[in-house]
Amino acid sequence: WSNTSNLKQARSGHTASVLGNGKVLVSGGYKSGALTSAELYDPSKDTWTTTGNMNYVRYYHTSSLLTNGKVLVTGGDTNTRALNSTELYDPSTGTWTTATNMNYPRRYHTASILTDGKVLVAGGDSDGARNIAEFYDLSSGT
Repeated sequence: WSNTSNLKQARSGHTASVLGNGKVLVSGGYKSGALTSAELYDPSKDTWTTTGNMNYVRYYHTSSLLTNGKVLVTGGDTNTRALNSTELYDPSTGTWTTATNMNYPRRYHTASILTDGKVLVAGGDSDGARNIAEFYDLSSGT
């Protein structure tokens, strides 16, 4: 193990996704409360820079790199409740836009990119463990 430079903000319960340009997007998390902040790690320069804030505070969420290069963030926790909200990060602009809500709120869930580009979100918790799964279809945005 070798050390790298430190994140701009301490956080736990966040996500990290490797982008098409090789940078790593770290989003959300918790530090004395749920965070909206996001930052980018550039491994070629060993530097962290801030990028646009998410629209909603969240931790214990998922993030998935989509086939169009954007990152889909789903669910998570706000400090008081599980979320069904989703957001898309656009690396070309550094901005977040809201996306279609999931059918069910969840935190501690998984999200997997399928071979057809859909995202399978499964399980998680919202007042108890869930056995519910649902898809996000990039082509329709739902």
